[in-house]
Amino acid sequence: MQKRLQIFFFFLFVGSLLLFSGCNSKKDSGKKKTMAVVVSTLNNPWFVFLAETAAAKAKSLGYEARIFDSQNNTALESDHFDNIIVSDFDAILFNSTDANGSVANVLKAKAAGIPVFCMDREVNDAQAPTSQILSDSYSGSVAIGKYFTQQLKKKGKYVELLGLVGDNNTWARSKGFHSVVDNYKELTMVAQQSADFDRNKAMEVMESILQAHPDIDAVFCGNDGMASGAYQALLTAGKANKVKVFGFDGAEDVITSISENKIAATGMQFPKVMAETAAIFADEYIKGRRDFPKKIPVMVELVTANNIADYTAYGKK
Repeated sequence: MQKRLQIFFFFLFVGSLLLFSGCNSKKDSGKKKTMAVVVSTLNNPWFVFLAETAAAKAKSLGYEARIFDSQNNTALESDHFDNIIVSDFDAILFNSTDANGSVANVLKAKAAGIPVFCMDREVNDAQAPTSQILSDSYSGSVAIGKYFTQQLKKKGKYVELLGLVGDNNTWARSKGFHSVVDNYKELTMVAQQSADFDRNKAMEVMESILQAHPDIDAVFCGNDGMASGAYQALLTAGKANKVKVFGFDGAEDVITSISENKIAATGMQFPKVMAETAAIFADEYIKGRRDFPKKIPVMVELVTANNIADYTAYGKK
């Protein structure tokens, strides 16, 4: 009799465990899946567009989405990743603060089983993120370099404003530009300085450079925010009609300035393509796909006064 009771209670215990497990499973299956959108900064309209587009696409695919602003601070970015991991997000759509400094954050997400899809900015570990969807900054800047030399008739003095030194895009754009411009001995770079992709800093840097080099002919800027800041400094100095400004991004204010013949050219990136591809890839990962390309280049197109009618902010019409 005692043995029968032991067997009875054993099966009762096992049955309770199975019932509890089943309830938990139903609860988990009912949880709405979530994507985190982590961007380097929301202090730049281009990145606001990238973040909002990624979040909107995630929501259209049936996910909850939350945007995290790293404020160009890798330590804050790390805090965001810790919160995302603890909160059990299902995927991260990521725009990094630093190509090297952000690797550790991607690796800890990977260790937690959360896939990371990089948008626009690369991290220097090809195996850490699930995939990286990036503008072809080098080729885009080659095209700008060619147009730059044509506009200056292959001679003159110019300034280059660099972006964040820890961002691979900064150097890809600079190298692409110089791969063309450095072939012309009568084109002289009189100053090269970082303005961190920031409009206000670019204005201050440009004002300082103009004190030392008031007779420049052009400025190449690693993004449109800096191009707008440089143009404002030139306008204040009464030199806006004499100095040609070249940017990179396809931001709204620069597209308008090109149409008004204030800024000479920009390289049009396609943030919508990068953001939506990242969200689609994340959705496919969550549903079971694992074979993603490690890097996808997105073409950059030269925009000038000659073809401005074909473009709008952040893309083609």
